[in-house]
Amino acid sequence: MAERLDVSDGFDVHDYRAGLKLQQQDGDSMHLENREGYGCPACGRPFDRLFVSSDDRVTFGNPPDSPFCLARTDGKLLLLTH
Repeated sequence: MAERLDVSDGFDVHDYRAGLKLQQQDGDSMHLENREGYGCPACGRPFDRLFVSSDDRVTFGNPPDSPFCLARTDGKLLLLTH
């Protein structure tokens, strides 16, 4: 099984920079691609993309067209699509 993202003590994208490719960054939010096959912190399955934000409100233009999971740390909300 793939290494699961560890969010038990917060989340720092730099801990996983070898396998996560930055796709877009806007203010306090970023979209990353999972190139290493890391496991989702919520369900353990590998995920495709990761959204990380420390913004208190985020709006998405279109709903994800695939299943997704949410994981929350003290300072960040992570949205993972499968």
